[in-house]
Amino acid sequence: MAEVDESVEVDVPVSTAYNQWTQFEEFPRFMQGVESVRQIDDTHLHWIAKIAGKQHEWDAEITYQDPDSRIAWRATDGKRNTGSVRFEALDGERTRVRVRMTWEAEGPAEALGEALGVDDRGVKSDLERFKELVESRGSETGAWRGEVREGDVTS
Repeated sequence: MAEVDESVEVDVPVSTAYNQWTQFEEFPRFMQGVESVRQIDDTHLHWIAKIAGKQHEWDAEITYQDPDSRIAWRATDGKRNTGSVRFEALDGERTRVRVRMTWEAEGPAEALGEALGVDDRGVKSDLERFKELVESRGSETGAWRGEVREGDVTS
């Protein structure tokens, strides 16, 4: 399994960073290769992305969500992956956003990309674009502040 662990500090409060991240359908604005994310319901997403020149589709389930703290997910079909994003308030106006992901590399192009560190640099670049997006706006475009435990909405 391929693995990446990257973070970025953003100059917005933790609630602003978290709220913007919950706007999953806006991911193509800062995630390279992501063509679309469709939110099916509070805990299910459908992804379409181009990875190593090849189009992939998969469904994912949010397994854990704690406002201003952490979101975790796992693919339920298609491109196998799991991960989490954590939000750490550094002070009242700065937040560390940390993404950890694992996935199964498919084929020689993805395996080579993993070996050369392309995946780490790609996620780092995505986080830098998220930083630019959220800082340039100064506020989030929406928010979903529900809690999820083991895939079930609890509040």
